[in-house]
Amino acid sequence: MKLNDKTVIITGASSGIGKSLAVEFAKHGANLVLAARQFVTLCEITQDLEKQFKIKAVAVQCDVTIEEDCEHLIKQALLTFGKIDVLVNNAGISMRALFKDADIKVLKTVMDVNFWGTVYCTKYALPEILQTKGSIVGVSSIAGYKGLPGRTGYSASKFAMNGFLDALRVENLKTGIHILTASPGFTASNIRNTALAADGTQQGESTLHEEKMMTADEVAKIIVKGVENRSRTLVMTGQGKLTVFLNKFLPGLLDKLVYNTIAKEKNSLLK
Repeated sequence: MKLNDKTVIITGASSGIGKSLAVEFAKHGANLVLAARQFVTLCEITQDLEKQFKIKAVAVQCDVTIEEDCEHLIKQALLTFGKIDVLVNNAGISMRALFKDADIKVLKTVMDVNFWGTVYCTKYALPEILQTKGSIVGVSSIAGYKGLPGRTGYSASKFAMNGFLDALRVENLKTGIHILTASPGFTASNIRNTALAADGTQQGESTLHEEKMMTADEVAKIIVKGVENRSRTLVMTGQGKLTVFLNKFLPGLLDKLVYNTIAKEKNSLLK
């Protein structure tokens, strides 16, 4: 797919991977519909991108946990550009708490953002993407292939996203649309700072070594290339590829490796 003059919707576009995706799609000449709860920040981003890359961009305030907001997002994209070529379901939130300690509302909140946000936006965008034979992208995670301790709700939401997109891909095998599941490894972004603790408050400081991770810009470049090439799945980083491989063939060994890795976190939950 050539992205010049295509209409691309990106959720969770005010920071992290979403913001980097907006820049990368703009570099390729795409027009953008950027969605997030932080409307003022979104407006600043759209203005900068329009000025820098000579594309058209619109900001839409949207909480993806609210179905009506997602419907409004799609209607606004059509009002502005008349078509939708790519939907990137990027909005996401994480958590950090052992299941035995976590308030159940924490898991529900994570599922509402990561899974139901994807379902709502995809439901309303799908008829338009069928018209353009465009792309639906889910920004998932290696946690969607292997359950991570202390992140039960996050892993559950990404497993659910992967299953949803996989089933949707098969349903649309003969329609000409493209569905991409993109799974970064640990990425340097604010997702861990905003991760929910056991009581639902934000964690604050990251417990991992952010400087050793992929950057959001690197992830965005890989995803945009995946859209251009109409890739099926993207598993990023050597660690991510090894995780998927071991989960198929040596799952018991992988359990131990994952446990030992998470146990090395700052203020580890695993004693």
